[in-house]
Amino acid sequence: MSRCLPVLLLLALACLARFGSAQPVDSQAELKRVQAGLEELKAERRAMTERLDAAERELKRVKETPKVAFAASLGSNGLVKTTAGNKDLVYRDVLTNVGGAYNAETGVFTAPVRGVYYIRFTANGPTNFPLSAVLYKNNAEIQLIAHEQPSGEGSDTASNGAALLLEAGDRLALQLWHNTQIWDNSNHHSTFSGFLLFPM
Repeated sequence: MSRCLPVLLLLALACLARFGSAQPVDSQAELKRVQAGLEELKAERRAMTERLDAAERELKRVKETPKVAFAASLGSNGLVKTTAGNKDLVYRDVLTNVGGAYNAETGVFTAPVRGVYYIRFTANGPTNFPLSAVLYKNNAEIQLIAHEQPSGEGSDTASNGAALLLEAGDRLALQLWHNTQIWDNSNHHSTFSGFLLFPM
């Protein structure tokens, strides 16, 4: 109570100074000041509501954006070689397939939405024969190539990767070029992977 007493005294003195003075109170001007303050508060509330609505729309967009990430390897298939034309590579040993956009039966990744995707692949094989892995889009357009010429004893690894703008429904798959080979085992030397960076 003793703490409140000085505050109450100051409030009483302020009221006396205002209403007890000889100068009349301009109620019209006071009303305008109150109205102006109210308008400012309304404008601030509208701005806050707009920001909140924008944040909710962005959150909804993020929640509705599909989560896409996959990684697969040729696995324990051993050596894959072709001397009679190109050969489809099917990466059956799936490590990750968030969103289910990669098909382990066909080796095809299908973009679920238009966006920028990061795609990467590696190719391993003995160095006694040319090594390759070629990334095709929609079975027609070459996107990236990993290729190595024979280099003697041992094995070699080639890799490639890039950010690609894909339309919804675009298909990516790897092929082995004519007269080349690729090798893998359960340690996942030859892989195909990618993820959605952002939708467009």
